Amino acid sequence: MSVGRAAAWCVLFVTLVQVVVVLMRYALGLGSIWLQESIIYGHAALFMLAAAWTLRVDRHVRVDIFYAEASPRRKAFVNTFGALVFLFPFCLALLWLSLPYVARSYAILERSREASGLPLVFALKSLIPLFAVLLALQGLAQLIRSGLVLAGPGEGAAER
Repeated sequence: MSVGRAAAWCVLFVTLVQVVVVLMRYALGLGSIWLQESIIYGHAALFMLAAAWTLRVDRHVRVDIFYAEASPRRKAFVNTFGALVFLFPFCLALLWLSLPYVARSYAILERSREASGLPLVFALKSLIPLFAVLLALQGLAQLIRSGLVLAGPGEGAAER
């Protein structure tokens, strides 16, 4: 829940800084690479942090042809299948591929290519494995909930 709140604050941050950048540029004729890059950082943080929260509140993109009107057991089966076949392999691959990428960035304390840009590119890249871990953890929670539904009594049990 706190990660979702952090992502929500990123929306406010990105919006306010974007307004400041536009006002500075068109009203004052000034530009700031530092501010423009902070918008990119905020935007990246927003999407990387909000992904697991979006999965938690069941607002992620899904083809609802079979899911919308399905029974709880069928939804649990679809969620289990999706987590095992798609979500976990994706998270594992992303984590596996991003760790050396992030480690290289930390090794050189990578910073912006712009002289007056933000010096924290290595911190920004840390969001990639964090995204994979948060998404996998949320997928695990979803898998456990689905497993409990599937292990419970059948659909006709309440009628007996």
